[in-house]
Amino acid sequence: MNKDHQRGLVEESTEPRFLVVGRVSKPHGIRGEVRVEVHTDDPQRFSLLDRLYLGDRIPEPIEIEHIRYHKTWVLLKLKGIDDRVSAESLRSEWLQIPEEQAIPLEEGQYYLYQIVGVNVFEESGNYLGEITEVLETKANNVFVVKCNRKEILLPDIAEVVKDIDLEQRKMVVHLLPGLMQ
Repeated sequence: MNKDHQRGLVEESTEPRFLVVGRVSKPHGIRGEVRVEVHTDDPQRFSLLDRLYLGDRIPEPIEIEHIRYHKTWVLLKLKGIDDRVSAESLRSEWLQIPEEQAIPLEEGQYYLYQIVGVNVFEESGNYLGEITEVLETKANNVFVVKCNRKEILLPDIAEVVKDIDLEQRKMVVHLLPGLMQ
């Protein structure tokens, strides 16, 4: 998951918050299906949904008529999207679910959006800064930490990240040589 997984209404709002589960890539065929880039660890979760929320800042509900899986893609037919032109209008739109519909995580797991704003400390207790962004890479996630006037890039690997306490909004890290350049 990346920083876009926190899209939806602002945190201070009393309205529901949303989590990204996919992004419309492009139309598929001529009958209104869309190809979806999956942004969840479990693509099969789409089969458990009867509706998604379409859009970025103020997502609108849209019903799922049917779903198919093709290679690494999810193919969706959404209600009211009945031709290629309508499907094309959805290109690059975020597909989200309300936060309360998220799959419960096991102990020690977290959603990437929960990491943004966490304070980072060295094992010695020295304060480094605050996580401002999470970058997803093929190898591992990378936490961007704002440290005074510069940024530190911390790989999300066991050798570096020693503890994450979301309740305390605190991460303890071991800095490998070269990380503080």
